[in-house]
Amino acid sequence: MKKNLLFYSGVTAFFSLIIYGILNAGKSLEQGRLIRDVKAEDSLLDILMFNLHHPLAVLLSQMAVIVLVAKLFGFLCKKIGQPSVVGEMIAGILLGPSLFGLYFPDVSAALFPPSSLENVQLLSQVGLVLYMFIVGLELDLGALKNSTDQAVVISHASILVPFALGVGLSYFLYERFALEGVNFLSFALFMGVAMSITAFPVLARIVQEKGIYKTRLGTMVITCAAVDDITAWCILAAVIAIAKAGSMTSTLYIIGLAVIYVVIMMRVVRPFLQKWLLNKGKGVTKRKIAVIFLTVVLSAYTTEVIGIHALFGAFLAGIIMPDDFRQLLVNKVEDLTVVLFLPLFFAFTGLRTHITGLSDPEMYVTLFLIVLVAVAGKFLGSALAARFVGQDWKTSLSIGVLMNTRGLMELVVLNIGYDLGVLSPEIFAMMVFMALITTFMTGPLLSLIDKTVR
Repeated sequence: MKKNLLFYSGVTAFFSLIIYGILNAGKSLEQGRLIRDVKAEDSLLDILMFNLHHPLAVLLSQMAVIVLVAKLFGFLCKKIGQPSVVGEMIAGILLGPSLFGLYFPDVSAALFPPSSLENVQLLSQVGLVLYMFIVGLELDLGALKNSTDQAVVISHASILVPFALGVGLSYFLYERFALEGVNFLSFALFMGVAMSITAFPVLARIVQEKGIYKTRLGTMVITCAAVDDITAWCILAAVIAIAKAGSMTSTLYIIGLAVIYVVIMMRVVRPFLQKWLLNKGKGVTKRKIAVIFLTVVLSAYTTEVIGIHALFGAFLAGIIMPDDFRQLLVNKVEDLTVVLFLPLFFAFTGLRTHITGLSDPEMYVTLFLIVLVAVAGKFLGSALAARFVGQDWKTSLSIGVLMNTRGLMELVVLNIGYDLGVLSPEIFAMMVFMALITTFMTGPLLSLIDKTVR
């Protein structure tokens, strides 16, 4: 012990003297140079203030606050029987100008300066890419191949009916709420898609929490939601192409490229991944993970360049992954994405949602109509279709309630429409509240149906 101490002390002293000598000799090199004068009494405060306002420090403080508030509200919502995602959506809105910015404007401006929001948006978009990859992974393609005609009929009815009602409602909203320069076609199609979306991941978690995952109702509604998800995202890709293209010819080119890309992913990339990943052994190595994530990134990049949004590419990458790796990849990616990235997306959505802009009584009438049309289209479309194909009334009504769950997927669609300049801030805010209301009502309505309908 003493020998080690002597050696450590000697080496430290020797090299400290060498460093001191070099630094002292180096002062002579400063001659003829203009050296910045730093005031000793101000340097610490200046450094601290600079560090506090550095973009990375601002982003890290935002992430800490957002995750803390999101998890708190998620916990509270679980206590009252709601999925935690509802609480996280509410937390995102409360952190925006609707509450936090309204009552604590100085603190809000310091925590969320406008110059920092681009960083939050980019990071949240990366999180969404990973989340859509997870959604694709969780779709059971085997169940879809063996899905009954009933599931297809119910699913497509749950899209077509609210889509038609959304397009019809847009006829009355366009003149008042559409932004200047937005054509009616783009506005109407986005309203239709926003009305017809179902939040497959949220629905799946509600089904699990209710303990009906392996029942006939659970199997049917999960299959319907999966078919709904794929169909709705394909429709959304086409709508984005129409909104981005300047002419019908450009739209056809974009859709044509998208179709070619989907065929390549399904017929070329998927067999390659299946063969390459399995031939390299059953274990998961860093090389395999690198190839998988490179596939996700390149797929998202390609669809973004084509013009149908990066999220579609990430979703498709999840769909084509080999079955043997699906659950493992979900376990690796889901926790970080759900805990860290999704709350950033909810907060960014909340920062865009101005409830104070809905001060006009007419706005609340419009909000009521939007919710009414959304519920009528999705709930009645699904429930009546289920009843038509032979389900009993209790099962049919339960399917209608579950398919009316919009959650996170609705916010994704709305943010795409907002970024493209199709949806105005007022319509965006009202549709965000519609997503919250329709998701919040799922649990209580299921319990009500279970108790009252035989």
